[in-house]
Amino acid sequence: MNLPDLWQLRYFKAVAEHLHFGRAAASLHISQPPLSRAIRALEERLGVSLFARSRRRVELTAAGARLLEEAHRTLGQLERAVLELRGMAAGERGRLRIGFVSLADYGVLPQLLKAYKAARPGVQLALREMLSPDQSPALTAGALDFGLLLPPVADAQDLDHIVVQRERFVAALPARHRLAATRGALAMSALAGESFVMVPREIAPGLYDIVSGLAARAGFSLNVAQEAIQMQTVVSLVSSGLGVAVVPGSIANLGRRGVVYRKLADRHPALELWLAWRRGAINPAAAEFVAQARRLAKL
Repeated sequence: MNLPDLWQLRYFKAVAEHLHFGRAAASLHISQPPLSRAIRALEERLGVSLFARSRRRVELTAAGARLLEEAHRTLGQLERAVLELRGMAAGERGRLRIGFVSLADYGVLPQLLKAYKAARPGVQLALREMLSPDQSPALTAGALDFGLLLPPVADAQDLDHIVVQRERFVAALPARHRLAATRGALAMSALAGESFVMVPREIAPGLYDIVSGLAARAGFSLNVAQEAIQMQTVVSLVSSGLGVAVVPGSIANLGRRGVVYRKLADRHPALELWLAWRRGAINPAAAEFVAQARRLAKL
């Protein structure tokens, strides 16, 4: 099939819009003879007459009118694509795919999204709640651009990261629990003998080990009565009276009825939340996302 070249469509569009070869040539910054030859070559290529010519007038034929519609559409799409590509190169356009654990939604994530959209309104953000063990392979495979996850992670040697949130822990208690009315910080030893609601260790080993370490230093072993893979479910089970939990402090922002939170008096390591990405996979739009995350991490 003999399809017209893009430059031929541009020449044709100019003549069709001006209906005058001289003015069309001037708008293209060429002389009239090569423009006339180009239009004749296009008509021969397509096997149709695009213009009805006389000494006084140039008019579009039915075929010419139809081609003009397609020329507008094709050249318009190309112009939009070029603008999109230039915007992507400048970090002003594109799409970022972001995985996140539920903990991020109660801390840094809302601020980060708001700051980034203000800086790069033309970049689309595709968000997906995912467990930390699922994010690392998605990052290394290129299925995600960023992950907000809890370390440790598999394939860490293939990832870059920054710490965007450090969490201290609080005790989550049913509202009618005997310790709910306690004022001030609560010692971990006060929870000895309680039934605990926990995220399984295979889902969040860092979190599990901090809580179990706190219990060990307080002189008891965890009695895990219920497990849940999402923090909001952990808190929901606590509100139902099925146990107590030791959770990152930002979970108190969830505001679940029937649960009270008490700071822990015991010294303990902070739980880190990482923003991670595949090593070397940074474009201008992604670089701005990292920059905004670094700024918020210092607040």
